[in-house]
Formats: sequence, C-alpha cells, structure tokens
Amino acid sequence: MELRHLRYFVAVAEERHFGRAAARLNMAQPPLSQQIQQLEAELGVTLLHRTTRKVELTGAGAVYLERARAVLAAVDDAAAEAQRVAKGLQGRLVVGCVGSATYSLLPAFARALRDALPAVDFTFRGEMLAPDQLDSLLGSRIDLALLRPPVDHSAVRVTTVRRDRLIVALPEDHPLAHRERLEVADLREQDLIVHASRGRSVMHGIVTDLCRSAGFEARIRHEVEETSTLVTFVASGLGVAVVPQPVAELGVPGATYRPLAGDQGVDLVAAVRADDDSPVLARALGLLARWQEGTKPQVR
Repeated sequence: MELRHLRYFVAVAEERHFGRAAARLNMAQPPLSQQIQQLEAELGVTLLHRTTRKVELTGAGAVYLERARAVLAAVDDAAAEAQRVAKGLQGRLVVGCVGSATYSLLPAFARALRDALPAVDFTFRGEMLAPDQLDSLLGSRIDLALLRPPVDHSAVRVTTVRRDRLIVALPEDHPLAHRERLEVADLREQDLIVHASRGRSVMHGIVTDLCRSAGFEARIRHEVEETSTLVTFVASGLGVAVVPQPVAELGVPGATYRPLAGDQGVDLVAAVRADDDSPVLARALGLLARWQEGTKPQVR
C-alpha cells in the first residue's frame, strides 16, 4: 500500500463518484477503479458499494475514510513542518548572554526574535560569565553566546556585534561622583568590586589589566558572579566598579556612573559552534546583524 492509494480512496469517498474523483485526481477512471480494487483486495474488506449512478461507503469504508484522512493530514503536516525547519522558521534555539548585555541588548533582541520567528522555541540564559558560555556552547547546552572576547577556540566562530565603552560605577555619595570624567589612576586607592576570577572572567581580567597599565594593582575587595549583584554592592557603598556602559541601564537606585577618559572599551561578540549549520541559528544571526544596524528584521 502506498500513500497514493489513500488519496485515491479519499477522493472517491468524498466525491461519491468515480468519474468526478478521476477528474479531481487528473487521471483516467479505469486505472482509478483498478487501484481501489487493489486496495480492497489488500485489506480484505469491501470499502465501497458501487452502482451505475453513485458510490456509497460501507461501514468499514466509513471507518477507513476517517483514518485515511488523518494519515494524509499528518503526512502533509510533517512535510510542512520539515519545510519550515529547513527554512529556519521553526525549531529551537538557546541563547546565552553575558551579564552586562543581559539588561540592554537581550530584552530588545529577544523581542525581535520572537516577533520575526514566532514558531521558534527560544530559551534565554542571562548573567552568564564568558567562560561558562564557552563551556556551554562547546557542550551544546547553548547555541548562541553573546559574550566578551577573547574567544580562542578553533571549534567556535565569532562575529563582533558592537563595542561598549567602559565606565565607572560609583555610590551616589562617593567623592569621585562629583567629577564629570575619571582617569584609571583615580581608582588607585579605591576598593573595587569585580566579577569572579573563577575561570578568569573577561571583565575581571580587563579591570586588573587597566590598573596595571596605570601603574598599580587593583585593590579588589569583593568578587561577584552577577552584574546585578555587582551594581547593588556599589549602590550599597561597598566599593566602585569598572563596567561596560550598558550596565548603567540597570537603573539601580544609589548607583551613578562616570565615563573613563580615553578610548577604553570592550567588544561584545556573538559566538557559535563552527560546525553548526542550523537554519534557525543562521536566521537569528542575520536578525542580530540587521537589528544592530537599525534595519527592521523581515522574514523571507
């Protein structure tokens, strides 16, 4: 038995006439009659009562019609779903995001993805340190990582999304908050709050390197896992922190921000597995690029 036999039977059963069914199927009537007879012979039951004027379903035929329609509908649905998946319009994607971009880029990017690809099942994991993202990416626990470089691994492909300026987060009543701009040297005597050094957080390394380039060692008093905790500690007066500019969008009461003098910044990159040819991932990367350029995403 083949799917065409089911389609032939459904056409005859719905038209109640071999001639009309043959016309609907764009075939001659005699071969159609032969195919229905072969189907009945294979099943060992009579599906249709035939007369010179019309065709009626037997009890077995009525039951078989219901199941045949369901099978054909399932086959059609499977074909349509496979086509959507192949086009990147359906599937699943897990996105990881570094803390400083969790509160700026991620909300708008997530909305853009859901608006453009409503049939895709997206999962978003925020506040991930770069080493954790890389480990999760290589372990296939996430599919797209938005993180801070460097990302030195031959199995990972990286694209720059944007560059964020570095700023200093300060308690509102801190003496340095009265200045419009700060130098790295101004942090020499300050207690610093940084991201955890476990796995050498990218921002942890950036802060310590900045201080060394200014001729002193960072006076680190607190290490935290999450950016929101870092800013909360600053607002509580426990120290100051060097952070990417989007962190200011957190809006934590009691914290204020001042720019660092010079061209101090850090890139944000999109990292994917080099061998990942997922159509959904390709569409997500395309949307990210167009969205960052200010172009309204469109689905084609």
